[in-house]
Amino acid sequence: MNSLDQYLSLKQKQELALKPKMLQSLKMLALPILELESYIKQELENNPLLELREEKDEEDIDESNFEQSAPESDNPIEEPEETEVHCSTLAEARELTEILDNWNDYHSGYDTWHGESETDHTEALIRYEENAKEKFIEQLFPLNLKDNEMDFITELIDACDNYGFLPRNYRIEALGRRYKLHPERANELHEMILNLSPKGITSRNLEECLYAQFSEEQKENRILCGLIGEQFENLIHRRYQKIASHYGVTEEAILAAKEQIGKLDPKPGLRITGSNAAYVFPDVTMKLIDGQYEIIINDQITPNIIISPRYRKMINRGYFDKETMQFVRERINSAKFLIKSIFMRMRTLERVSLSIIRHQYDFFYYGTGQLHPLTYSVIAQDLGISESTISRVVKDKYAETPYGIFAFKDFFTSTAGIDDDYQSISRQKVKTYLIRLIENENKRKPYSDQELVAHLKAAGLNISRRIITKYRDELGILNSHLRRK
Repeated sequence: MNSLDQYLSLKQKQELALKPKMLQSLKMLALPILELESYIKQELENNPLLELREEKDEEDIDESNFEQSAPESDNPIEEPEETEVHCSTLAEARELTEILDNWNDYHSGYDTWHGESETDHTEALIRYEENAKEKFIEQLFPLNLKDNEMDFITELIDACDNYGFLPRNYRIEALGRRYKLHPERANELHEMILNLSPKGITSRNLEECLYAQFSEEQKENRILCGLIGEQFENLIHRRYQKIASHYGVTEEAILAAKEQIGKLDPKPGLRITGSNAAYVFPDVTMKLIDGQYEIIINDQITPNIIISPRYRKMINRGYFDKETMQFVRERINSAKFLIKSIFMRMRTLERVSLSIIRHQYDFFYYGTGQLHPLTYSVIAQDLGISESTISRVVKDKYAETPYGIFAFKDFFTSTAGIDDDYQSISRQKVKTYLIRLIENENKRKPYSDQELVAHLKAAGLNISRRIITKYRDELGILNSHLRRK
């Protein structure tokens, strides 16, 4: 006999429900300065109660002028409830005006104290590049290749020109022997590189480059393979009829195959060696004043937010229905939260910046150029906030320092290796040593990456060759072959 039993049980479950206002505040925290200004302008468009101050407004408009004059006698007398709502709305409007006045006074004093103006930062636009070659190699990380295999791959990629091609007559098997790889394994690894995205990197000729970009179906097409091989010269000279006759097909079939080849990239290397630079504007300025760092938030738009004169007059007069009054009150609350979110963003940026300076003391106060290992969790514990908040602060933001403009993420460095005392060393310290070694090397016989490893080891820094190559690429330093004069 089957029976259906029902049970009632209690279960605790932790969930974090983010309200729309909290989500708005977190979004503003993550935005870099230029995107924040666009976001604020969009918010002002959605809130007719607020607008940006015009130059003439500073002289002609007194924002604190909220008169409590009674309605004229020829206007209808409002109900007590309406009067109470109107008085409450008027009080909230005065509170918002006071917040905006204090906000603008704060900015005015802030800029005066630090001697900053908008024009001081207009020339701070810089170009910032990400290493696309490093991202290209990262595609191999899930394969868990051995260190000598990764070193082989790194040097193979490093030997390519800007178009992604190896030098003529380059011997892949000979390079493999240097890394104790069987010729068959060296060619297998080369094939892996050819099939990474973008395909064709480390090709020895154009045919190999284009063939690597074919789909499996295209590789079985004898006409396509022939066009990039034995018939390539006829193809570039547009001898379509001759090619068609050779394969016994129509000229239209050759043109269709040519169109497929035309979609391939004959210079894939430009996609990982070309400039990925973008212009950026520093979100903060870290300025050393009287032996202490001051943090200046580069925010030029928010001090100019004011209450719309049109809505101020409407609030003063109070001649509108309850629905309109409710709309005005909602817009006032929205405006107050916007200003609060902007202030919290400024305050968090300032606190994180000061914490970074404390933890990278040698870099900022002694100008050593060396950074200590630092993670988000360290700053989060220092400030008593979450790592996710630190991540939002750091994302896509830049700081102007006495030593140049840096991405915030540059101050967070992982461990590159250990020294002879088994202490962790940062990647920045390794990069500094690399720069010094390469600047002082014999230009006729520059150091190979393996020789750089040996020199660093002699200096007490135990770093793998793969890390050396990676950091050299990040610094924009060519390999030893291309540095030779």
